[in-house]
Amino acid sequence: MLPHYEDLKKNLEIFHGESGHIRPHLHKSLECIYVTEGTLELGIGQELYHMEKHDFAMVFPELIHHYQVFDQNPCREICLLSAPPLFGQYHQTLQKSCPQIPVIPSSQVHSDIPYALYQLLDITSENEHAAALRQAYTQIILARALPHFQFVDKSTMDSDDIIYRVVAYIAAHFTEEFSLTQMAENLGYSPYALSRVFSCTFHCNFNAYLNNIRLDYACSLLLGTDQTITEAFENAGFGSQRTFNRIFRERYHMSPRDYRNSYSADT
Repeated sequence: MLPHYEDLKKNLEIFHGESGHIRPHLHKSLECIYVTEGTLELGIGQELYHMEKHDFAMVFPELIHHYQVFDQNPCREICLLSAPPLFGQYHQTLQKSCPQIPVIPSSQVHSDIPYALYQLLDITSENEHAAALRQAYTQIILARALPHFQFVDKSTMDSDDIIYRVVAYIAAHFTEEFSLTQMAENLGYSPYALSRVFSCTFHCNFNAYLNNIRLDYACSLLLGTDQTITEAFENAGFGSQRTFNRIFRERYHMSPRDYRNSYSADT
């Protein structure tokens, strides 16, 4: 499961696949998760929420979130990312509020929600109706899910928390060239304090986290746009193709070209 970003050709991304560990991140899209097999742990801010098969959750825009999988059995989910143009009448709620508890247990998930998700998965071609269908099914999901939530003002979330500030800074600047020392200076922390955040919270160093965010974005560009491989890695913030290729192969065990071609063959 990859974090997705906002400047793709489509306002909606959806896939059905294996669950995995995802480091803390945030974005401007609404993220919906429907567990189809096994279990999943959803972290939002400092809270961790357990999800069982057929549970449904919403992560509102601009909230730090992450995923963990502890189940030894196969775990799969449908992940939907919907950009602000699809929010419709719910735009104000999604931008200004967030659920106290983001998970709806399976017994309370309206049947329209999985139906709409599977219908969205089936939209595989672009035609005159595709955009309208995406918005319509997104609105159905929102209409069926939002009444289950108790909301709090998003401004009450602790935006001064060092973890939030680090994730937000990287989300805003990852396509630029900057160092841990520069980020620490801009945020008003010592480099040592930020190093502790990466080692203790993200379980990796600064460079590894930044490169993973850049790689996620480059993959989104490869699959969601017509950009060349060179354009994709440069627009994702990689300073050299050699670094990009090395990190890409470490994760996917194939070249970026083969990755793009294999995806195209499956769709």
